[in-house]
Parts: sequence; structure tokens; C-alpha cells
Amino acid sequence: MEPIRCSWCSASDLYKKYHDEEWGVPVYDDPTLFEFLILETFQAGLSWITILNKRENFRAAFDYFDYKKIALYSEDKIEELMQNTGIIRNKLKIKAAVSNALAFMKVQEEFGSFSDYIWKYTDGKPIVNHLKNSKDAPATTPLSDEISKDLKKRGFKFVGSTVIYAHMQATGMVNDHVEDCFTRKGK
Repeated sequence: MEPIRCSWCSASDLYKKYHDEEWGVPVYDDPTLFEFLILETFQAGLSWITILNKRENFRAAFDYFDYKKIALYSEDKIEELMQNTGIIRNKLKIKAAVSNALAFMKVQEEFGSFSDYIWKYTDGKPIVNHLKNSKDAPATTPLSDEISKDLKKRGFKFVGSTVIYAHMQATGMVNDHVEDCFTRKGK
């Protein structure tokens, strides 16, 4: 018998695995926070399943999200990525990955880590929402608005409030698992 899950993840086994093992689990390490930030920026305007299906391709194409390497990408590397059919080939988003890597490292310099910076918004603890239905989850909140505004001020691109709220959900800053989801007990 299938366990009860949030309704949004029922479309595929990959979605279920992501939901069961990653979504909403608090992430405090910078490399994973950066990976999710980049994936979320590429997801803007697309479905998350599209990104999940291409995740391994993104990892390989973007040096496993090594922000120090990405920050040094040349125009030639950007053009190479534009030819990679395994990823989303949007030049603005690819260039944003480079500028976001640079901005990410500046935040690390200022705060000691990106994790310290981003988690200060929730005092280092997840915000636990009590949703009856996945459709009740907001697309944005005043907090995601605030974080988005600050990230943009720091030079980040493609970090609108919707992208940031999705990042908060993915990295466990917000727990939006519905009340009867089996994963909720452990999170």
C-alpha cells in the first residue's frame, strides 16, 4: 500500500523519491544550498519535474555545482552550455548561474557561510506550516519577498519571491508537507 504523500508528487517515481527523501529536509551545507538555488533559478517558468529529470545533466554540465568553478566560467563555457541538450538552454539563466556563484561567495565572505546568511531569516529552524492540502501552500510569503529583495540587492539574478519560496521549501526552511503526509513525522 502506498503511503500518503503530498498530492503534487504523485506524477512519477522520481517525483516521489525527491519528495520522500529531499523536499522539506533542512539543508545547512553551502554546496547543497547552492545546487538548489541554481536548480530553482532554472526552474523559473517551468515545472519542477522538468528540472528533476535533467538534474544529473545539470550536475555534470555545471561541475557538480562547484560555485568556485562556476564563478570563473568564460563566454566559451557559456556557449558550450548553450549547446548542451541535457539542460535548460537559456542564456540569461546560464549567465545568472555565473553571477549567482560570484554573489554567493560574497555572501559567504560577509556571513561566514551562505547557510548562516539564509537561515538567519528563520533563526536557524524550519517554519512548520499546517496545510490540509498541497494547494494551500503559498507561492510567496512576506519572508520570501524579503529574502528575494535582499538577494537581488546583493547581485543575485532570477531570485524572485516565488523562486525563493520554492528554495525555502526544497531546503527545509519551510515545511509545507500536508498534515497527513507520511514524511511529516520525521521532519
